[in-house]
Formats: sequence, C-alpha cells, structure tokens
Amino acid sequence: MRILLSNDDGYFAPGLACLAETLSSIADITVVAPERDRSGASNSLTLDRPLSLHKSHNGFYYVNGTPTDCVHLAVTGMLDDLPDMIISGINDGANMGDDTIYSGTVAAATEGFLLGIPSIAVSLVSVSSGNFSTAANVALNMVKRFMEKKFHVPILLNINVPDVPQEQLQGMEVTRLGRRHKAEAVIKSRSPRGDTVYWVGAAGAAQDAGEGTDFFSVQNNRVSITPLQIDLTRYDQIGYLKDWLGMEKNMMGDIDL
Repeated sequence: MRILLSNDDGYFAPGLACLAETLSSIADITVVAPERDRSGASNSLTLDRPLSLHKSHNGFYYVNGTPTDCVHLAVTGMLDDLPDMIISGINDGANMGDDTIYSGTVAAATEGFLLGIPSIAVSLVSVSSGNFSTAANVALNMVKRFMEKKFHVPILLNINVPDVPQEQLQGMEVTRLGRRHKAEAVIKSRSPRGDTVYWVGAAGAAQDAGEGTDFFSVQNNRVSITPLQIDLTRYDQIGYLKDWLGMEKNMMGDIDL
C-alpha cells in the first residue's frame, strides 16, 4: 500500500507528523507538503513561477507552493509509481460546511481525486487539546477498511474528528455538509509603517447544523465522514434558466444578449 500525504499547515505541522508515523505501520508513506502554512489556499495552482521541491531532515518533501501544487507535482512528475491513496491532514481545525470551499486540506485531497486516486481529507476539530492521535487512528482505520474492500467508484471523503481522547469517541457516521452564517467582517488595523491593513474575519458560526450534518456529528463526539463531489452545476435551476432566457421557443443563437 502506497500512500501520499499532504496538508495545508506546512511540512512541519504536528498533525502531519502524527499521521505519517501512524500510517507507516501499514503502508509505504511519501510526504509532499507546502513549505509554509497555506491554510485557505483552496484549489489554487501556481502558474506564474516554477516550483521547487526539497527534502527535509525528517524525510518529508516540501514545495514552495499550495497544497494542490504539492499533490499535482507528486502525482504527475515526482513519483515513479502512483499512490494507492492520498490523505491530506491532519488539519489543526475544522473543515466543515462552507469551510470546504476555502480549505487547502480539502483541496489537496480534491486534486488527488481529480487525478483518479482515492483521496481523504482529515481534520481535527481543534479545541486546543491536540488529540492528533485520535484523528490519526481514525485515518488508520479508514485505510485498513480500504485495503480490505476497495471502492469501485471514485472516492473523495471529508473527515472531521472531535478533539477528544479516542475512548471518548461515540462512533462515526456518514453526514452531509452543514452551512455557516456569513463570515465576520474584516478587521481594520494599521501596520507599523502606518498603512491601513485588513485581516480577514473569523468564519461564521454554524447555521445549518441539525441532525445529519457534519456539525451535529462532531458536536456529539462522533466522527463525521462526508462524501464530496466536484460537479458545481445547480441542476434544479436549469429549467428555470431556460425559461428565463426564453429558450423553449428560441435556439441559443437567437437569444438577444
């Protein structure tokens, strides 16, 4: 079993080290991660400059790019053999609901999925207790399940683990993404040179967090596992949009734009 690990917190992150150590007991592990914290990088690729690949003293490789860069570089150019699975994490913080749009952790797993490799994003819903071993053992369990029974369809999973000792987990459940309230306003400040600067505000509180959502699952000390997809098409609006454009009577080329 060959597993490629990445993250968005940087190659020095404790969650990544814990994950690599735990999974090395059952798999051949390669780590390719960003050289610095790239949280919130989403699915961005670096196209305006070349990427550099270096090897750290601990054997981890790091790239001067985004989480997506790391996985793309590893799979399409660095590795001689494709990994059987890609795991991104362990992120120090939740990636639930709307977080998945911005998350570099989820983005690294998404890139693996787009390249045809089963991929998992793992996040510790941190309350500063730092129970990375709990999340690492959840990932280990998922890998073992995959080894015993492989998926026959493409898979992209987003896993959020409560920040508690493993014995306090109340099981796991398959969930849907919840929703957050809109983000808080940016914070206006001044730099040491007197320039006006802005800090992006905190994520909004949970809004859609009822039973069946990732928020509800984690709140009740259960591991949340959400299958993700990439198709952003709003299918329920296709008919309405055709009607709005008058396409029932006219071909697309006849529409007055």
